[in-house]
Amino acid sequence: MTNDENSRPAARSAASQETDGGKAERDAAAKATLDNMARLRALRLAREAAEPQRAAPTKAKRAKAGAGKTTASRNTAGKKAEATARALSDWLAEQQKGGHRT
Repeated sequence: MTNDENSRPAARSAASQETDGGKAERDAAAKATLDNMARLRALRLAREAAEPQRAAPTKAKRAKAGAGKTTASRNTAGKKAEATARALSDWLAEQQKGGHRT
């Protein structure tokens, strides 16, 4: 037997010890991360339970909030909604009329 053959089992056992140590470190880091996430989740849930419930705005409140807008701003908002709501076929037809090819 040569020196290389004798040193291989020792090298393998040293490598496996490093792997086991590395695995233990990874496991400890993963456990610490999960513990921190659980702690933060508990804090968030406690904070949410302590603050009062917020009611969603009703249609009447939303209409009243929008009543202060000028007609020009309401018209531009309506135009934006119409522009996003138009059909794809309409948009494609408009593109072809304008000379744009896809």
